[in-house]
Amino acid sequence: MFACLFLLFAAPAWAAPLVLVFGDSLSAAYGLPRETGWPALLERRLAEQRPTWRLVNASVSGETTAGGRVRLPAVLDRHRPAIVILELGANDGLRGLPVESAQANLKAMAAMAKRYGARILLVGMRLPPNYGTAYTREFQAMYPAVATSSKLALVPFLFEGMASRPELFQADGLHPTAAAQPRLLENVWQGLQPLLGPATQPAKAGGAAGTGRP
Repeated sequence: MFACLFLLFAAPAWAAPLVLVFGDSLSAAYGLPRETGWPALLERRLAEQRPTWRLVNASVSGETTAGGRVRLPAVLDRHRPAIVILELGANDGLRGLPVESAQANLKAMAAMAKRYGARILLVGMRLPPNYGTAYTREFQAMYPAVATSSKLALVPFLFEGMASRPELFQADGLHPTAAAQPRLLENVWQGLQPLLGPATQPAKAGGAAGTGRP
């Protein structure tokens, strides 16, 4: 009886650390089978290279920073992530919403995640030039500004290395194809890997555990 109760209450302490992906359609594999999206590819990489880590993708197509700010508290409370990959803002920009509001929302979400003890990787975006020079510059500068003021890790641009390759985008010109997802994974991985810590090295066969002797 007491042993069962001990296991029940102790179980959360043994749970594997979790990476939470919290984004919009760019992280929800819009227009694609969900298993081809970069978060699904990341989950497979974690299973191979960081098997103690789990991943939950709580991204929603069409999400804005305002919607994410409302939704995030319940998601944090449910999953208690160790790392949050925050990929929001593109829909704010495409709708021409005030950059200062999006910036305030991103900072608020970062503060929420920190209160749960999570480390945050902020994923930056850029807008097409037809949105006007002043607005696109202000929007692009928002991500490094938030990362600096809130002390967050930063992926400067999710589409780095592919923004000028139209063949990597779906017919709408906004959402990446399945062929582009590995590139997105690599861009995110560069920022995420330091937050995960060193990879666990398997013990050598025949070695004495913890002795360092062959």
